[in-house]
Parts: sequence; structure tokens; C-alpha cells
Amino acid sequence: MIPKGRSAPNYLHQRWLFYSMIHSFLISVSLSDPRITEAGLYCGNSRAASSYVPTFVQGMESLSNVIANSHFATSHVNSTPPIYALAQCHHDLSQTDCLLCYAASRTRIPRCLPSFSGRLYLDGCFLRYDNYSFYQEFVSSYFDKVTCSNKTVSGSGNKNKSFEFETSVVHVVSNVTSKALENDGFGAVGIGGVYALAQCWDSVGKEGCRQCLEAAAEAAKGCLPKREGRGMNAGCYLRYSTEKFYGDGESSGNSHGSSGTGVTVAIVLAISAALMISLFAAYTSYIKLSKLKEVRNNLGKISISFDKSSHSFKYETLEKATDYFSPLRRLGQGGGGSVFMGALPDGQTVAVKRLIFNTRQWVDDFFNEVNLISRIQHKNLVRLLGCSIEGPESLLVYEYVPNKSLDRFLFGNYLPFTSFQMHLLS
Repeated sequence: MIPKGRSAPNYLHQRWLFYSMIHSFLISVSLSDPRITEAGLYCGNSRAASSYVPTFVQGMESLSNVIANSHFATSHVNSTPPIYALAQCHHDLSQTDCLLCYAASRTRIPRCLPSFSGRLYLDGCFLRYDNYSFYQEFVSSYFDKVTCSNKTVSGSGNKNKSFEFETSVVHVVSNVTSKALENDGFGAVGIGGVYALAQCWDSVGKEGCRQCLEAAAEAAKGCLPKREGRGMNAGCYLRYSTEKFYGDGESSGNSHGSSGTGVTVAIVLAISAALMISLFAAYTSYIKLSKLKEVRNNLGKISISFDKSSHSFKYETLEKATDYFSPLRRLGQGGGGSVFMGALPDGQTVAVKRLIFNTRQWVDDFFNEVNLISRIQHKNLVRLLGCSIEGPESLLVYEYVPNKSLDRFLFGNYLPFTSFQMHLLS
């Protein structure tokens, strides 16, 4: 629930900042190195409805249950739309560090919402969700990314040093790729002051791993002569650096760790879960309030527009004019509502159509088209006299065409009507 007096975007941002500060503090006091530096966050362009958020939360919770005892996890929620999720820790991380890295990614990946998809590369783990099964993907011409550091390895004009460094990087990257292919998708190599790590996701298979690492290696080498480069593909991660950034490759080591680290892991995971719930509540409230505000604003525009003109009718007036929408006065029934004959207080006979709308797009179209067709006069077009939006349903008021020709215009397919007017009258 969003507190009174605080806007939804600000509240959501403040809640996010609060949890991020706590999460950062807990990570900083950990005795280990979970490598949680963010290498890249990439969100899809397609947006989901607010109903997607609980599906997202469910998918993340399913991952948590598996990753607690493993370095790799997938989950699938068979909803509409569905969600597929994958988490992968680098094999050199201990189980404790894997959990810490995953917890960090859990608190950051929701920044992609309300997008249908998101990919988060941390320097120790990877997290992705999407609305289709992507587990076998290893390269993607659209999504694969490369990032390079800003600093170069050589001083100004030192071409020999630059050449030696580039040669070392090419050698190390080639070696780490080969090692990963021989070692279940993971390799870490250091030669001559250059270090590299390669990690394939467990779901891509050996051939997919090979193609992915070859592509990532070429992308990372494109960073030369920069000190550091990362190739981040759909099915793998490859990094080189002048600093040693990886562990000894004993993923099972320190899995139990100290009691202090265990407590830290438990607290961080608990905060991650709390953040998901808080995010769901705040985001859902924000969406509902935003939609309600938009609808009210548009209704206000319509009301102001017609209250100041002769096109505005009171709901009570039209009720009485039609004998409270008596079945005896009904002229016909269309897809958009019923039409009734009515007599206004000044004696004018009109046709009143009852409409019910409940979406923002309908309000927008109603507002635009009423303004448009209320100004149109044509011998073959039933003139719109006005409308009423005060009551439980909206009403359109048309001139009454005698000699039984009204149904030709209100229920027929007559060409001079605009497409939206035909929608209203059919």
C-alpha cells in the first residue's frame, strides 16, 4: 500500500533505495568475495501488464529453492503469459558466494519490470527471465553484448608494451576457451599478468558452449588495448583483465563457511524475498493508481468540454426523456448498446444510446470522436447532439430521424460514418 501523500513513483524509488542500501551493507560485511559487480543489465522492449508481476515473483522464488544447493537453476511458471527463468553461478564460487551473488541479482533484476524479459550479468553469476523457453540459446545477434574498460595497458607511445599485452590477451583467451570446453563449461587461466575466466551456462551443451565462447572471445578481444574486456552472450560469459578477479576454482570449498557468513546469506536472501513482495505490492498499486488517474483526467476533460457547451446533457434529463429507458421506447439493440427514443423538455425528439466503457483507450477514443463528430453536419449523417457522462453509464444523444430511417444509420453500415462512430452505433 502506498502511503497517503506520497506519489507512487517516488515511493517505489525510495523503497528500492532502502533495500539496496541494506543489501549493500550486508554484502560489504561478508567474509567472502561473491563478485557482485554489475557487468550489464539488459531489458526487453515489450511491456507486460501489471498481472505479470506475481508471475515474475513466483518464477524467482522457484529459482531460489534450487540455487540454494546448486550453482545452476531453471524455473517455469505456466501462466498467461508464461515465465522462464535461469540462474547460473560461476563454478569457482563457493556455495556461500553463489548464494550471495544470486541474492544480489534478485534485488537488481526487477529494474527491468514491467518488461517481459531481462538479463543481468554480474561478475560472479547470471540471471535471466523471459516469456519463452530460451535455455538452449547460446548466441544472439541482438542481445549479445561486450563491455570494455576505459584504461589502456600501455603508456603514451609505448607500442612494444601494447603489442606484448595484446599478444598475451589473445593467448590467454584462447587457453581459457579450450580449458572451459574440457572442464564442463568453466575455465580460469592466468599467464604473464593477464587473467581470464570463461563460463558457459549448464543448459547449452558442449557444442553450444563452444560456439558461444568463440563468439564471446572475439568480442572481448575487440576491446584491446583496453585493460579489461567482457563478452556476454546468451549462453556464456568471458572476461579478461590485468587483475586477478577469480578464485581457486574450488566451488565446493567454504560451502559451509563461518556462522557469520551463513547468517549474512540468510539475511540477504530474506531481504531479497521481502523486496520481491514489496515490489509487487508497490508496483501493482502504482499501476492501478496510474490507470485510475488517467481515466479520471480524461473524464474530467470530457466533462469540462461539454459542461461549457450546449452538447452537455444531464443524466436525469435523459432518464425522464426516455421514461427511464422503458422497453417500450427502445428503438433497437446494437453491439455497443441499446438505443431509445426520448422527448426533451423543449419537445425535441431525440435518440439516446446507452454506452458502457471501462478502459483508458475507450475513454480516449470517446473523447476524441465526440469532439469530432459533434461538429460534423451532413445530409446523410445522423447528427450527434451531445452526451452525458454523469450517470452509471455514458449516453450519446442523436437527432431523431423520422419515417423509420433511424435504424439505417444507428444499426446499419453506412459509409459516411467514421470507423469509430460505426463502432459506437453498431
